[in-house]
Amino acid sequence: MTTLRAPPQVTEARAVQVRGVVQGVGFRPFVHRLAARHGLDGWVRNESGVVHMELDGSASALDRFLRDLEALAPPMARIDAITVMAVPSRERDGFAIVPSEARDDQERIVSPDVGMCAACERDLRSPRDRRYRYPFTTCTDCGPRYTVIEDLPYDRERTSMRPFTMCPACRAEYASPANRRHHSQTNSCPQCGPQLEYLDPLHGVRISGDRGLHRAAAMLRRGGVVAIRGLG
Repeated sequence: MTTLRAPPQVTEARAVQVRGVVQGVGFRPFVHRLAARHGLDGWVRNESGVVHMELDGSASALDRFLRDLEALAPPMARIDAITVMAVPSRERDGFAIVPSEARDDQERIVSPDVGMCAACERDLRSPRDRRYRYPFTTCTDCGPRYTVIEDLPYDRERTSMRPFTMCPACRAEYASPANRRHHSQTNSCPQCGPQLEYLDPLHGVRISGDRGLHRAAAMLRRGGVVAIRGLG
């Protein structure tokens, strides 16, 4: 009896560079999930003005990946150009987000700040959520970008979030590819992130949390002026 077997898949490798608003918008976690969906190995990293990746897999899987890369990009992303080059295939095991690389020859486009998304708003309003009423709740789909970024590539150490070390719970979210806060550089919570404060230098008043928010609201109701500073 003759057994028919499918021909072995030929592994190819491609280097892909994406230009546009692709840093600070959850693009690397998106690429990580997309590569896993299509069974590709390789890596992705931020460079000063672009996202660069190398991928190994079958030609059909690579083609599907490239199709979805543009069609399913994160909502905050804007892709201006995708460059694809064939490169030698290498022994790789899985897909990884690797350390960023600074380059001076790249155009630098920074994402604007984006208002809170519906998912983060649900966290903010849910009494059972650990971010209940935490005003600095963000994820890869929303939050400050332009006002916190000090330099590119976009990583936490090059933002105003640098002094805030993530707690174990936030770190676990950051490290999980299935979480919408995977590689979210502004990720924080009441235990480890920035805190809301009301400052009245004329009277030497400094009030934290909800009490400070109520004091600011009372000031506005009396016709006063309140200056608001965000995370930048």
